[in-house]
Amino acid sequence: MDNNLLFQQIVTFTTAVHQVTSDLTKDVKSGALTPVQYKILEYIAVSQPVTLSEISDCMHMSMPNTSRELKKLTEKQLCSRVTDPSDRRRQGITLSPAGEVMMGEAFQTIGRRFEERIAHLSEEERREIGQALGLLQQKVFY
Repeated sequence: MDNNLLFQQIVTFTTAVHQVTSDLTKDVKSGALTPVQYKILEYIAVSQPVTLSEISDCMHMSMPNTSRELKKLTEKQLCSRVTDPSDRRRQGITLSPAGEVMMGEAFQTIGRRFEERIAHLSEEERREIGQALGLLQQKVFY
C-alpha cells in the first residue's frame, strides 16, 4: 500500500476519533471544571499515577500552566500527589476519591453513549472492530 494513502487514512481516522470523542464526552464534565481540567482528569484516570511532565506533554501545555491547573484540581480535591517510595524526589499524580467518583460517573455516561452508538452492530462486527483496534494500538498507536 502507498504510504501517502495510508497516511491520509490515518489523518482522516484520527480526525473522526476526535469528533466522536467530542460527541461522546459532550456535557459529561462538571460545570465547575474547564474543558482542560476535565481532559487532565480523564488522562490521569486512565494512566495514573502520572507525572507533571507526562500531563504537560500529553496536553501540549507548558509546565507552569500544567502545574497551575493541577493546583486548581487539587484545591477542588479531585486529584492528589503521591510520593514515589523508591525515589522520594518523584511525585505521581492520582485521582482523589472524589475525583474517582466524578470520573466514574463521566465514564458511565460515555459508556452508555458508546453502547448506543454501536447498538446496531452484530457480535461479529464488534469482534472485528476489537481486533482492528488491537492491531492499531499495537502497530501504530503504541
